[in-house]
Amino acid sequence: MQYVNLGRTGLKVSRLCLGTMNFGPLTEEPDSHQIMDRALELGINFLDTANVYGWQTGEGITEQIIGRWLSQGGGRRDQIVLATKVHGRMGEGPNDRRLSAYNIRKACEDSLRRLQTDHIDLYQMHHIDRETPWEEIWQAMEWLIQQGKILYVGSSNFGGWHIAQAQCAAKERLFMGLVSEQSLYNLNDRMVELEVIPACRHHGIGLIPYSPLAGGLLAGALEKESEGRRSSDRIQKEMEKHRSQLRSYENFCRELGEEPANVALAWLLHNPVVTAPIVGPRTLEQLNNSLEAMQIVLADEQMVRLNEIWPGPRGEAPEAYAW
Repeated sequence: MQYVNLGRTGLKVSRLCLGTMNFGPLTEEPDSHQIMDRALELGINFLDTANVYGWQTGEGITEQIIGRWLSQGGGRRDQIVLATKVHGRMGEGPNDRRLSAYNIRKACEDSLRRLQTDHIDLYQMHHIDRETPWEEIWQAMEWLIQQGKILYVGSSNFGGWHIAQAQCAAKERLFMGLVSEQSLYNLNDRMVELEVIPACRHHGIGLIPYSPLAGGLLAGALEKESEGRRSSDRIQKEMEKHRSQLRSYENFCRELGEEPANVALAWLLHNPVVTAPIVGPRTLEQLNNSLEAMQIVLADEQMVRLNEIWPGPRGEAPEAYAW
């Protein structure tokens, strides 16, 4: 396993992050525990979840599954960098969501209880909150750090402007601020290249891409279709929209002799701003296969070819849209 610093911190995390959103809704608890055990065996030490995962309001199903896994002992907690999130609705009350100091404190305590741990290594804001001032947010996060309940703060689904705002407000308080940003990023979804990636680079923030396979679109969707395997309705619509690109992409992967899913991960890993793409396996086989991506070295001409098949926003802002 390869390890890299999380943004500008001294914390080392694995180049792949184990995503747990499937734990509960799609993957039963015993299988989820097996996947986490196997991740440890493979050297994956970075585990990401969120209080809303499990998608039953207020239950935190996925956090509970992880908590029961951690409670088995065996040094599990000391071997992982544990990340979770706050913002989503966790109750019917007016303060059971977003980023007020009230909810940040309560949500953190609730996550700690479900995860059966005394601290969260990376506490991520799941979305920007335009109604809460940064002074309040950072005061709440500082208090959690002082209490030893969290170690680092990250964001998710932030724009470049939001990252800049957050860091400026943190600097005024002599506070470290954000160390990571979790964004939608893959060959087909490259909007973050305009402003989020430049902001992360400037502020020393590690990028953690989610949906690196575009929900399965980049995992050999056409090949699976030819084998008679049916994708979800959403993926089928995306396949029709991008059929020509997918055909070129999958032909390119065959020429390389690599699985499309691993090429998509390898492309992300070639970006120096990327800390660790999130892989969200439903099975042990999917987890094992994902490690092949770290062995793929894409030459310059191969990167050019991928950019031709999946063109991004023509660079970074403002040059991408203004002289």
